[in-house]
Amino acid sequence: MAHTHDHPGEGAAADPIRLLAVRETPLSVDEVFGAVGDAAAGGTALFVGTVRNHDGGADVGALGYSAHPSAEAELRRVAEKVAADFPVRALAAVHRVGDLVIGDLAVVVAVSCPHRAEAFAACRRLIDDLKSEVPIWKHQTFADGTEEWVGI
Repeated sequence: MAHTHDHPGEGAAADPIRLLAVRETPLSVDEVFGAVGDAAAGGTALFVGTVRNHDGGADVGALGYSAHPSAEAELRRVAEKVAADFPVRALAAVHRVGDLVIGDLAVVVAVSCPHRAEAFAACRRLIDDLKSEVPIWKHQTFADGTEEWVGI
């Protein structure tokens, strides 16, 4: 069967990376979850990172994310490695940049695999590697007026 590429989601030829983005608009859990739907996947793990109201004991008043121009390319590199290391049927990751408020979604990632254990493991690797390797930095302003950059 040389035509598996004509049927997305069937066969090994389908690209498991369904959605990757660094964007200034609000993120949607439904969009990310919908992107990783796959008939061959028995388990989907989804991680949502939100802006919290404190960090290291200090009250956070405002927060923004900045991305290096290479961020989307690095995100793809991280995603491709996760897809190669685990039996990933579908993968998606989006990260917000710009100014956010408490409770906003900062990052949403999801991975679908045949079984739950590998879905959990792949999702954890995806978010951990995203945070450590993709050049996106967090700028926090605290309630007392002090500020800091995180991730540099």
